[in-house]
Amino acid sequence: MHAEVQNLFVRIHLLHFAQNQDLNVSEALPLLEERGYRVGEREIKQELEHLTQENFLTAHGDQWSLTGTGIEEFKEITAVFGRVSDELLGKGKKTSKA
Repeated sequence: MHAEVQNLFVRIHLLHFAQNQDLNVSEALPLLEERGYRVGEREIKQELEHLTQENFLTAHGDQWSLTGTGIEEFKEITAVFGRVSDELLGKGKKTSKA
């Protein structure tokens, strides 16, 4: 997977993880590795910092927690993923007029 695409998916997963508990780099690493990502602690920290700059997460020392903006963003992402998933997996086939 291209690095930019992987980074996007990693950010989405980090938002997902942050819904349940505050995150830190050492806890996020095995969660991401279990899902097939090949990332290091430095990359995870960069993505957490990026999400903080976007106001989706807030930092508390070495922990990050989801903000209200992050909750709303993740809801929108989930809705879009539902539509994309249906389309790519053929669940919501629409006939196209060609």
